[in-house]
Amino acid sequence: MPTTRREFVPDAPRPKIAKFSMGSPQPDFDVKLQLVSEERAQIRHNAIEAARIAINKKLANADVKNFFFVVKVYPHVILRENKMIATAGADRLQEGMRKAYGKPVGLAARVDRGTVLFEISLNRSNVQAAKEALKGGASKLPIPTTIKELQLV
Repeated sequence: MPTTRREFVPDAPRPKIAKFSMGSPQPDFDVKLQLVSEERAQIRHNAIEAARIAINKKLANADVKNFFFVVKVYPHVILRENKMIATAGADRLQEGMRKAYGKPVGLAARVDRGTVLFEISLNRSNVQAAKEALKGGASKLPIPTTIKELQLV
């Protein structure tokens, strides 16, 4: 079972994701693009933030003005590490596996196959630029992904 309750873990880190929604949330967009996971995985919050920045930057460089971009996953799982010293004389400083609970070092989002990671709503004229942006953001993630295109009425 993953640790998710912050009140039980002292000094649990905050998620590095700066914004979860960007752009203008207008209801009159034509197309919705989704970046969907193809495998079950654990994605660290650093990777989610790196993908978000890459997607947002590629949309800005492609001069896409009117869009709404949402990060759909939230990193709940608290990652822990039992740091070991690997230098000479380390045997006198460590306890090995005794009380090896570990200190919190980061957060991760557990995703299943078919989970929507990112979503962009925009007009039909900018679909190709948004697909390129999602492809660039997908390269920052540790799992294979696909892009789904949904037509909005």
